[in-house]
Amino acid sequence: MTEASEAARADHALKAKHRAMWALGDYPSVASHVIPELGGLLVRECGVQRGDRVLDVAAGAGNAAIPAALLGADVVACDLTPELLEVGRHLATGRGARLDWREADAEALPFAEGEFDTVMSCVGVMFAPHHQRAADELVRVCRPGGTIGLINWTPEGFIGQMFTTMRPYAPPPPPGAQPPPLWGDPEHVHTLLGDRVTDVDARRQTLRVDRFARPEDFREFFKTCYGPTIATYRAIADDPERVNALDSALADLAARHLADGVMEWEYLLLTAHRTGTDR
Repeated sequence: MTEASEAARADHALKAKHRAMWALGDYPSVASHVIPELGGLLVRECGVQRGDRVLDVAAGAGNAAIPAALLGADVVACDLTPELLEVGRHLATGRGARLDWREADAEALPFAEGEFDTVMSCVGVMFAPHHQRAADELVRVCRPGGTIGLINWTPEGFIGQMFTTMRPYAPPPPPGAQPPPLWGDPEHVHTLLGDRVTDVDARRQTLRVDRFARPEDFREFFKTCYGPTIATYRAIADDPERVNALDSALADLAARHLADGVMEWEYLLLTAHRTGTDR
């Protein structure tokens, strides 16, 4: 087997693992009940208008794609996990939104160069394991003068800290895979996009989360609904001591961030325009 074919096989296996992880639990409940406002916020910040051609990358069940479609944009929602897309179809139908749903890898998008007026991702593309590949694709499919818009959890914020907390209990990442919260570091994203974008606006903001009355409520919800957390617990399921330790660590983390039933989760909101002449 050639080196190229071996790398392709390894990448296929990695993507299959990611696809299966996000099919665990009930991520649409996280998007709908914990972070619902982020999608609409990203759509507004991108300036999406009726008739715009919009791509939502790693769209999940359409937290951003559906609000864009409801504005009258021509929207494609793509994701690696077909189970999430199927939920999105039902949600869109219930809200009267019409859009296309496509299974696609954020690192190898099946779209033409410059095909979209707006390319966006709401806490989605950050989970693609190879950041530069994903960034290259975001830029490639955006037309010159078009908008790229991202919301990503920061390394220092609550979700970034949650991933740090889970890391000692999770299997080691495959070679070359980068931590998702790096997409919440403005300098990292600037490096990924480079001089292919201009008018970059990067702001750290916080999301008010009032879904959890107790730290244990957060932990149990994420153990049930959030794929990366479920996968981490499955990796240590045969070691009760480690399970108990992770239980305590996640509850302690939530307790440090929870005050009177409210948590503040930091994210990076970034918008930019692809360089080149607007058509």
